[in-house]
Amino acid sequence: MSAPTTPQILLNGRPAPLVASVRDLVPDPDGRAVAVNGAVVPRAEHGTHRLRDGDVVDVVTAVQGG
Repeated sequence: MSAPTTPQILLNGRPAPLVASVRDLVPDPDGRAVAVNGAVVPRAEHGTHRLRDGDVVDVVTAVQGG
């Protein structure tokens, strides 16, 4: 008998524990964009967008430079 698996997401290409919402994952969204399964999640929806086991989440941080 195998042990039950812990729900996970794929965060920037690496396995990570499942959290309830995008806001739980990215509490300070300034300068960051979030996509779940290839679709951008608007900042206004971070608190209501629920993550599910197996979701692929990409968090991109803007960096200023020249």
